[in-house]
Amino acid sequence: MRSRFSAPSARLALAAVAAVAVTATATATAAATADSRSTAVRACVTKDLTYKVSLKTQAGGYFLVTAKAKSGVTCYLEGVFPSASFGSSADTEVSPAEHAVSDRVTLSGSTAAYAGINPKTTNNDLGREFDFLHLAVAGDETNAVTLALPESATVDRPTATNWHADPADAVPFSG
Repeated sequence: MRSRFSAPSARLALAAVAAVAVTATATATAAATADSRSTAVRACVTKDLTYKVSLKTQAGGYFLVTAKAKSGVTCYLEGVFPSASFGSSADTEVSPAEHAVSDRVTLSGSTAAYAGINPKTTNNDLGREFDFLHLAVAGDETNAVTLALPESATVDRPTATNWHADPADAVPFSG
């Protein structure tokens, strides 16, 4: 009989120890999840950002795209060129003006990233006129935005620089 009375007590003690262990594990998991959310910065997608296009005269003329994170968003852009085109045909898609990946740019608040787009890299009279630029963060092309250009552009073999933290690094020099 003694074993019969001691069995429920042992089960209760074991259940209490298990409850404490589960609670401690859940608390540690919740704390780790909260910490990882607060310190991890995710990659930007197109809708995370606002964009501005301005015309620059340096290096024969180009469009400077400025991207900033929307209010409450912190994300990063990889140092690769944006996905952009002036029209729907393949010959209006930008190709890279740089041969290497640049530093990652983290955007939040007033911090901006810059990419330079040269609409015409050829030295001829060919090309087509466009008034708009279709732009997306690389990898998020299905969510592209359409931006009005400050002036019409003749487009023939366009190129784009990578995203940079300094606009001086986003000049698409012809080479």
